[in-house]
Amino acid sequence: MGGLYEEFRDRLGQEQGIAIATVVRGPAHVGAKMLIYPDGSNRGTLGSSHIDQQVIGDATQAIWNGVASTHTYTTEETGSQPLEVFIEGFPPPPELIIVGAGHIAIPLTTFAKTLNYRVVVIDARAAFATEERFPHADELIVAWPDEILAQRPIYPSTSIAVLTHDPKFDEPTLKVVLERHAGYVGAIGSRKTSAERAERLKQQGLSDEQIARIHGPIGLNIGATSPEEIALAIIAQIVAYRHNQQL
Repeated sequence: MGGLYEEFRDRLGQEQGIAIATVVRGPAHVGAKMLIYPDGSNRGTLGSSHIDQQVIGDATQAIWNGVASTHTYTTEETGSQPLEVFIEGFPPPPELIIVGAGHIAIPLTTFAKTLNYRVVVIDARAAFATEERFPHADELIVAWPDEILAQRPIYPSTSIAVLTHDPKFDEPTLKVVLERHAGYVGAIGSRKTSAERAERLKQQGLSDEQIARIHGPIGLNIGATSPEEIALAIIAQIVAYRHNQQL
């Protein structure tokens, strides 16, 4: 198998997300396997470049929903006999990126870790982004959030909570993430603040569809007032979004 099994095992062990596709029925290449990565790249072949390209699209979706199912494909190469391919996706653990290391971010990190999220906290203010304040964060990054997020992978399993409450931080951050394939995107602020921010983002070139993806004011409306209650409202909304629940 040319190391495919070893690569598959290593990716699962590193919790990086992967899909495996296997030809289970067809005129040829039964048993052929291919690994597909979250960015759409692949290793191996199912015996036909045309089939490979069709499978990659379905397999990248399977990575994020974790579905295992058989798909049927036909090309000129297979003729009247379809090719059946079993695709199984293995998503990475959900990730929560918190932009802004203020008071709400502390309990939000705790809640997210309890729910097995990988938590990244980013803030350009070194006095806030400290290990003493965030001992449970998987990554703690002191830098401008938009610069970091423009460089790192962002996937549909990535949730982003913008908690800076400062246009010079949150607007560049939102502009970057809304142009990517993030899952949940939420930003703190009142309805008035959210509306004013949306108008400024629109003037910066974002579409109405992109802006509509922002959950703002962030979190479910549960009457939260304390940092802990607001963090609870945020993580509840993130979980609801992850499970396709409209609340």
